[in-house]
Amino acid sequence: MQEIPGDLKFMQSHEWARVEDKGTVTCGISDHAQEQLGDLVYVELPSVGDTVKAGNACAVVESVKAASDVYAPVSGKIVAVNDALPDKPETINEDAYGEGWIFVIKPDNLAEDLEELLTPDDYADLIQNEDD
Repeated sequence: MQEIPGDLKFMQSHEWARVEDKGTVTCGISDHAQEQLGDLVYVELPSVGDTVKAGNACAVVESVKAASDVYAPVSGKIVAVNDALPDKPETINEDAYGEGWIFVIKPDNLAEDLEELLTPDDYADLIQNEDD
């Protein structure tokens, strides 16, 4: 099983969220998700300035196997996107929790949204149960 960073929160749909010091939330897909998808060949990013709602699709990742929506873990405004991904989508395969981040949200109601997300331990249980 992959290493799951302890500073992240997760959605059941396999997106992760990291609260940054400046109060923004960096988001991506989990290592487990990228492994299930296989080699990523395309990433459709949201636009900076877009307003997103927690649980709604706001990006797309496409692999040789399938296309998958990426859901916003928290509600707010997109303040940054990883511009390197359209040219190098495999970065997500190589470093899902680091260089493979997808977008950054300035959250509307961070505390409330975070309560809805899974802890790293809960997420590990989720993917363990999926694999059983």
